[in-house]
Amino acid sequence: MKIIFAGTPEFAVAPLKALARKHEIVAVFTQPDRKAGRGKKLTAPPVKEYALEIGAPVFQPTSLKDQSELISDFNVDIMVVVAYGMLLPQKILDIPPLGCLNIHASVLPRWRGAAPIQRAIEAGDKKTGVSIMRMELGLDTGPVFDILEVEIENDDTSASLHDKLASLGAKGICKTLDDLSANPSLVPTEQDHESSNYAKKITKAEAEIDWSRPASELHQQLRAFIPWPVSQTHHASTRLRIWQASVMAKSNSDTNDRDQTPGTILSCSENGLDVACGEGVLRLEKVQRDGSKPLPIDQFLNGYDFGIGDILGEASSKPKT
Repeated sequence: MKIIFAGTPEFAVAPLKALARKHEIVAVFTQPDRKAGRGKKLTAPPVKEYALEIGAPVFQPTSLKDQSELISDFNVDIMVVVAYGMLLPQKILDIPPLGCLNIHASVLPRWRGAAPIQRAIEAGDKKTGVSIMRMELGLDTGPVFDILEVEIENDDTSASLHDKLASLGAKGICKTLDDLSANPSLVPTEQDHESSNYAKKITKAEAEIDWSRPASELHQQLRAFIPWPVSQTHHASTRLRIWQASVMAKSNSDTNDRDQTPGTILSCSENGLDVACGEGVLRLEKVQRDGSKPLPIDQFLNGYDFGIGDILGEASSKPKT
C-alpha cells in the first residue's frame, strides 16, 4: 500500500518502522521542531528523525487546514495517524480511498482523549490495549477495526506500558492493513458511545501527593505519573519526588498505623520509608530531591535525615539537611 504517515512522539516510531518494512511510505507529517531541554535547543520530533533515516519526505506544517491539495496529490491508499497532535479536517479525512486510520492507546471506548495510558494506570485498570480505528471528526469516536489487549502489571509505569503499547500498535496496524488489502470493503465496528469516558491531559498540579488518600490509590498515581510529571511531596522545605513505592499491609513501626495523621513517617530503614496514608501504608523506595538524581532509599539516606513522626505534605520554612 501507499501510505501517508502522521505522527510525532516516540510512541509513533514503532508503528512507522513496522509499516515501512511492508509498505511504501510516500510522505511523513509531523509537528514542527521544538525547543527542548535545559539548553532550549531546537529538537526534531522522534518521528522526523526516523523518517529522515529511511529517506521519506517530511512535512511539518503548523496546521493541516491548507494541506488537503498536497495530500491529495500523493495519491495514497490510506493515511495512518499515531499521536500526531493535530486535528484532521474533514477534507483530509475524505481523501484516501481506504480512509484515515488511527492507533489509540486504549481499549475504546474507554479512555478517549489525551492521556489514556496514564489514566488507565491511575484508575487501577487491570488491562488496556490499543484500538485500530477509522478516524472521524469526533475525538476518538471512530469505528474500530481491531483491539489488541495487554495486562497492566502491578509494577507497570506509564513509561513501561507506553513501550508495550507502542509495539502492540505496530502489530495491530500491520494486521489491519493486511485485512484491508485482502478485503477493501471491510467494515469496522461502531463504538458503544454511551460507555465512553475521557482521559484528560495530565497537569503538573496533579503531581502533589494527597496523603489522605488510600495507599493503593497513591501507588497507582505514582506509577501513572512516571516519567512525567512524577508525584511529589514535601519534607519541611525540601521537595521530594517519588519514583518507586509499594503498598504495605502495615509498617515496621510499633505504632497503630490507623491512629497516625496521613503523611506521618512511621519507620525509616534501608528497605524504605513507611508513610501513613488515609488507608494503609505506602513504602517509598526510590526518591529524588531537587538538584539530585533519583536514588534508592538506602543511598538517599546517606545524605538526608528523616525523623520518625515527621509529617510529609505541605512545604514549610523549617530547613532540613
